[in-house]
Amino acid sequence: MTTNHRTLGSAGPQVSALGLGCMGMSALYGDADRAESIATIHAALEAGVTLLDTGDFYGMGHNELLIGEALRTAPAARREQALVSVKFGALRDPEGGWSGYDGRPAAVKNFAAYSLQRLGVDHIDVYRIARLDPDVPIEETVGAIAELIEKGYVRHVGLSEVGAETIRRAAATAPVADLQIEYSLISRGIEREILPTTRELGIGITAYGVLSRGLISGHFGRDRQLAANDFRAYSPRFQGENLQHNLDLVEALRKIAEQKGVSVAQIAIAWVLSRGEDIVPLIGARTRERLDESLGALDVVLDEADLTAIEEAVPADAAAGDRYPAAQMTHLETK
Repeated sequence: MTTNHRTLGSAGPQVSALGLGCMGMSALYGDADRAESIATIHAALEAGVTLLDTGDFYGMGHNELLIGEALRTAPAARREQALVSVKFGALRDPEGGWSGYDGRPAAVKNFAAYSLQRLGVDHIDVYRIARLDPDVPIEETVGAIAELIEKGYVRHVGLSEVGAETIRRAAATAPVADLQIEYSLISRGIEREILPTTRELGIGITAYGVLSRGLISGHFGRDRQLAANDFRAYSPRFQGENLQHNLDLVEALRKIAEQKGVSVAQIAIAWVLSRGEDIVPLIGARTRERLDESLGALDVVLDEADLTAIEEAVPADAAAGDRYPAAQMTHLETK
């Protein structure tokens, strides 16, 4: 199976219709198998996936080193087709804690230097601060990325988890390829103001969390025990009554998926794909099995009746619980 392609906004590159989010191969979802992670990246490239997404703080550099190894060991033709998107700016401590974001121009260039080395590449295709630094105007952060573009170290400016006003200010500073932001059947906040703004400005969307961290994948059991190093053990949507409510939504979605002969994950990804040619879902597959299932979403055709049934089963704002724990929600311009 090969993917078709979409363009990341008027200022962005052409990429595969699905991207591969590699975070879970290094952090936040429990232990991962390195060999299987690399095999999954290779399988994605072989299937025509071109967009690989990471962050320099995923596993404190582990994820970039992992992608670097996967690219070095991939066939040359597949390696050359890969486009790497990197988030930067998150500050960590030795215990793995979070201590804010740094968007100062000098820090932007420092982060980029380390990412280039870990990835083993001569340029980063899309570069973006992971969350807005409240102490640094977005114009300064984006301006620093633009300087990296002028010197050939970066190809495109990206944004992540910012609101409409920040998007406009950033786009007035330099051309912005895309905004990376959570978007799924149960996280639809961008539809109110952010999506109309990106479309007005010709900015693409890379949608992460399309399966809401596995919650709407159809594979998450009501009694599943999560490891202490799994982000979901602390995520509001996976707690107590919230989890039971949200899994009821999944069961309603499962009935529609079964009628179409597809999996819950496939119909949830297909719904995001149906939202527009300017939206590229990132799939967080950590294994080749999950990758194959996700790629199957490209073959799912949803007609108007299907879309109506899906949105009746999982209405907008139907999810119980916030997307992140309260402390992390304070860093978001959109809820």
